[in-house]
Amino acid sequence: MDTVQSIIIAIVEGLTEFLPISSTAHMKFVNPLLGVSPSPFTDMFEVVIQLAAILAVVVLYWKKFFDFKRISFYIKLIIAVIPALIAGFFLKKHIDVALGNLTFIACVMVAGGIILLFIDKVFKNPTVDSEEKVSNKTAFVIGCGQVLSIIFPGLSRSAATIITGMSQKLTRSAAAEFSFFLAVPTMLAASAKSFLDTYKTNPEVIAKDNLTTLLIGSVVAFIVALLAIKFFIGFLKKYGFKVWGIYRIIVGVIMLALIFSHVIN
Repeated sequence: MDTVQSIIIAIVEGLTEFLPISSTAHMKFVNPLLGVSPSPFTDMFEVVIQLAAILAVVVLYWKKFFDFKRISFYIKLIIAVIPALIAGFFLKKHIDVALGNLTFIACVMVAGGIILLFIDKVFKNPTVDSEEKVSNKTAFVIGCGQVLSIIFPGLSRSAATIITGMSQKLTRSAAAEFSFFLAVPTMLAASAKSFLDTYKTNPEVIAKDNLTTLLIGSVVAFIVALLAIKFFIGFLKKYGFKVWGIYRIIVGVIMLALIFSHVIN
């Protein structure tokens, strides 16, 4: 992976991380189109730049993240992240296989798009409009919803958590914000594990040139994500999920066409 490739992939990550369209799916399909082959470094790069993008949440919501008087906020995040940690530990082999199956990811993209077409009509009359009103039980349920995105790559972590939040009577914007908050500990744990696993099994990957590429990609993903978060919240309040469902279906079908025409393998 060269610098230009890392920047393009990072832009894709920053734009898609907080949208319900699966940043993982987009990166998995952009990589072969750019000529980036699967490798231990590529796998680590994808995970770490996701964390970089998600750190934009900490910057935009810094008052909440660093308000140490509100212990309840941190407790809810800990409760919510537990299901993902357990799933990641026990289902690692399944996750690795699923992440390498582009046809599966494309099908999940289409299926997720169909679901998004109807979400706004299914969950009506929300009563929870802020994180402060989210109970520990609701936080745990949302955390369980996040597990679906781990089991089904291409589903979208944000889509899974936002929809689960809406099922618990959260407004679209409140569900989106809690999804953003939950992403921080989730991706912090995933990035740390990916980096350590790569260092243990392929220490040569952690070379100076690779670390420079990783740093450039992380900075780009972070900056682009800062812009994408504010756009998504405003768009979601105004238009809902249907447009994202249509987008997912179109992109998923294109992905399948590229796969079956052997443009990408």
